[in-house]
Amino acid sequence: MTVLLLHGLGNDRNQPLELFSPVLAALGERAGAGGGAGPIVAIDVRAHGSSPIVGEPGDFALARLAAEVAAAARDEVTEASGFAEAAELAPFTVIGISMGAAIGLRIALDGLLPVERAVFVRPAFGDRSLPDNLRAFPVIGQRLLESGPEGVAEFVETSLYRLIEHESPAGGRGLLAQFAAPFAEERAMRLVEIPRNRAFRDDAELAGVSARGTRSLVVGARRDPVHPFALAERWAGGLGATLETAPARDDGLAAQTAVVRDAVGRWLDATA
Repeated sequence: MTVLLLHGLGNDRNQPLELFSPVLAALGERAGAGGGAGPIVAIDVRAHGSSPIVGEPGDFALARLAAEVAAAARDEVTEASGFAEAAELAPFTVIGISMGAAIGLRIALDGLLPVERAVFVRPAFGDRSLPDNLRAFPVIGQRLLESGPEGVAEFVETSLYRLIEHESPAGGRGLLAQFAAPFAEERAMRLVEIPRNRAFRDDAELAGVSARGTRSLVVGARRDPVHPFALAERWAGGLGATLETAPARDDGLAAQTAVVRDAVGRWLDATA
């Protein structure tokens, strides 16, 4: 089975690779020779990582990003395997973090790849455009467009930043990291446009994932204002998915990482 890893907003393919490669390697070892996890594909979304393409505002619709990612994954797998027909693709396990979870959801719902299992880690997108938990990102994007990375000085004075930093210092640091990201100014449109997307229409649409035969896991974290635990509960309920809980990043990134890896590893093992 092919594993597709999808990163969060402002990050790149290394984010899920660093988080989940140890999990996938351990699963492969337990499966034994010839029975490993299969190819691992990690894609940089438009205007992230090694992708130099920015484009127009409409290019950042989740459905379009999902189509681009699915096409890139399909091309990578078919080139490596020599398969010529889409029907010959092996099933996928899709693992997405935050924005990557939303893109993975659209890939599954829209039937862009044969997704057998899906893992959604700290989802941030729901059924509303520009929800409260994502309102800081367009503000960051606008500051970058107007002032470049130096716009961070203005952003830290906003009520949006202060509210998030008060609830979660780690969450506040995550927002500030957007100003230091590679090509942050040139790629600011991603922060302005992507949060305007809805990941799904309603709970009935979420239920369409299991209706397609896709099994899913949701991992939420406590005290995360950008990735509310209540939203993870909403995803899990609509998907009919297993829900696992990770500690807050403010309790230590190492602790959260260990719990996420353990939860995802156990679930992948149980659903193999």
